[in-house]
Amino acid sequence: MAPHTPSPDDNADTAAGSGGSASADFTLDLTSHEVLRRAHIMEALGPDWNPVEVLLGEESAYDLLYSGLDAEQQRLYDGLVAAGVLPIRGDGRAAS
Repeated sequence: MAPHTPSPDDNADTAAGSGGSASADFTLDLTSHEVLRRAHIMEALGPDWNPVEVLLGEESAYDLLYSGLDAEQQRLYDGLVAAGVLPIRGDGRAAS
């Protein structure tokens, strides 16, 4: 969304209501706060956090979730894959 640019009418209303003073720009740089937030997240994850292991675990969980589907569940799953709602897994079908 584009930032609001005050029109001359905006400034006239503000100046009239505040004794003639114009509005001032207010800018807040959150860069240092974002760096601190990320540092806290990494500290909370700890030195043993392994993102590759986490992703492999998630993939295994999805494989298990979509395995052993009955015929109706498989039909719905295939429809969701075809519609682009779910990503294609393995050969494009859930393991039965």
